[in-house]
Amino acid sequence: MGIRLGILFLLLSQFSFAQKKDQIGTETVNVVKPYTPTISDAFKVKETPSLDEEGNTKKETVKYTIFSFPVASTFTPSKGKAEGVEKEKQEHLFKNYATFGVGNYGTFIGELFVNHDLNNTDYVGGMFRHHSSQGGIKKVELDDRFYDTSIDLMYGSNQDDLSWNVDLGYQNQIYNWYGLPAGFGSALSTQDRLILVNGIKPQQVYSTISLGGNVAFNESIFNKMSLKFSHFSDTFESSENRFYAKPTVQFDIMDSAVKTDIIVDYVGGSFKENYSNTNMEPVKYGYTNFGIAPSFVMQKEDWTLNIGAAVFYSLDNQNSNNKFLVYPKFNASYKVVGDLMIFYAGAEGNLEQNSYQDFVNENPFLSPTLNIGPTDKQYDIFAGLKGKLTNNVSYNIKGSYVNERNKALFKSNDYNETQTNQNYAFGNSFQVVYDDMRTLSFYGELKADFSKNVSFGINGTFNSYTNDFQAEAWNLPTVKINSNINFNITPKWFTGANVFYVGERKDQKLNTDVVYLVQPSPFILPSYFDVNANVGFKYSDRLTAFLRANNITNKAYEKWLNYPVQGFQVIIGANYKFDF
Repeated sequence: MGIRLGILFLLLSQFSFAQKKDQIGTETVNVVKPYTPTISDAFKVKETPSLDEEGNTKKETVKYTIFSFPVASTFTPSKGKAEGVEKEKQEHLFKNYATFGVGNYGTFIGELFVNHDLNNTDYVGGMFRHHSSQGGIKKVELDDRFYDTSIDLMYGSNQDDLSWNVDLGYQNQIYNWYGLPAGFGSALSTQDRLILVNGIKPQQVYSTISLGGNVAFNESIFNKMSLKFSHFSDTFESSENRFYAKPTVQFDIMDSAVKTDIIVDYVGGSFKENYSNTNMEPVKYGYTNFGIAPSFVMQKEDWTLNIGAAVFYSLDNQNSNNKFLVYPKFNASYKVVGDLMIFYAGAEGNLEQNSYQDFVNENPFLSPTLNIGPTDKQYDIFAGLKGKLTNNVSYNIKGSYVNERNKALFKSNDYNETQTNQNYAFGNSFQVVYDDMRTLSFYGELKADFSKNVSFGINGTFNSYTNDFQAEAWNLPTVKINSNINFNITPKWFTGANVFYVGERKDQKLNTDVVYLVQPSPFILPSYFDVNANVGFKYSDRLTAFLRANNITNKAYEKWLNYPVQGFQVIIGANYKFDF
């Protein structure tokens, strides 16, 4: 309404103004001007206008609710802090160390390990070890010194997709065949016996050169591979080469891991002479074993099953006596009562490649005239229980039955007292014989960590042997028990002890110069205890001093027939850790 009155007022004004101008005439002139409103033209509209229409409904009450949804917040609450609790300082881990020790019997030990990172991925390392003794065992007439020195060099790299390393090593070992039989030379005059004993040069030297490597792939079905080559020789012109390769393929099928090991194991060598020195050519041996061992793991609730098999084809490179062999690879476990009691069982077998080097590592007093061949471990059936008695006490009980063909046993060589014999042919060396055997075994173990300062462990093995050809299971004990305990007395002082017991063993050797009306019974090597202890003082994070005592009971027991060990031994030394 206000707008219309304004327009009419403007038209009347224009009309009056036009009447005053006589010269314009009687024409009608319409002037149109754009409307420009002002503030005074507007009026406020009521918030709740009155409505007179019929059917208007009553105003409803509006109810409000909140729809909750997460909102990202930059607020970070402060962490709680334990009042009065001091954070334990993390001990620094040094990359390198050196150990040095000396003791009675002219004993010297030395060890040095160094490791250096070349960059973020590559590294180099080295290890040097030495252990020697000048001998001096009571009632031993021949030289009983020994030396064992080795050095290993390593280069490796840890990449995002793979890791690998290469090792190069050398070892030199010097031993003496000092174990002359009891009553040796008793039939000779004192002068002749002295000449015979003084004429024996019992030293044997072993040398090993090895080259090996490992490759591991992080994301590939080609999981890993290990390679190793070694050349082993001695001072009697014996020589052996060993090559071992084991690539592994692994992948998953329906949540089950499928793993396959591929094995190539070659050993070949020669001995210059046989024990009786009757051969015209070197005694050679050689075996190549090709194997494949697939397996897969199944897990369901408390059950774990590992099912597989191993297939080998063994080539006798000297005698063309080739064999095709199949072995079980099965084991299973079931959690009877969580981690407190786990039942496990299985059946496994393997073709075990024997070698001159492996035999020497177990018994360095062998004659360099051995018969080398693999052992057919047909099956090892086992079952047991393991678990925890408490949170810090664990146990393991196991029973097994093993069937082996061509099992290797150490047995003393027969001898005579002829002055022209080789230095190892006076009853002071051992041979390797083979037999088909069954072994019933029981094993028990108990470990306890009473606190972070006290730990204890004990285990024992009880064996029963059945032989097919040999009269006895030569040099195999029926009982072996081992126990150890360690204490951290203070943050600076620590100590520990180790006790082991080995039961009776049997061996046999004959003097071929003697005519026996009845073949003598086997020698029984008495059982023995060996008690060792150590104490150490941690002077600093880097330097630790130690004192070791071995064979505390001072018993000159015989680990091998006619080979008494050193008596009470004391070694004092220190260990120093450092970084470059």
